[in-house]
Amino acid sequence: QVQLVESGGGLVQAGGSLKLSCAVSGSIFRINTMGWYRQAPGKQRELVAEFTSGGNTNYVDSVKGRFIISRDNAKNTAYLQMNSLKPEDTAVYYCHAELRLNPLPISTNNFWGQGTQVTVSS
Repeated sequence: QVQLVESGGGLVQAGGSLKLSCAVSGSIFRINTMGWYRQAPGKQRELVAEFTSGGNTNYVDSVKGRFIISRDNAKNTAYLQMNSLKPEDTAVYYCHAELRLNPLPISTNNFWGQGTQVTVSS
């Protein structure tokens, strides 16, 4: 059974850093896209950072210059290094991936991690 396993998160003071990890568990053919979304209380879920199918990266404007997404292809794992954290970064962070499970058919499935809480105190 394929799933995304998240780790990291926690409580940190403003200006601090945290690193999230997201690993694909189970057998897959290829990762199409992979990244993180976040949802703060009372707000809609938003894309934070991702690797696109072309291998490029996208960041929401509010985290540009502070967050860095990276990956280890051999481990099917992505990381989100979060620096200079602000109280407004407080949210549940969800890993998301579009995965191609088999060579054929050429289609992808959406997967979500269980979510991890990031709390930034002022």
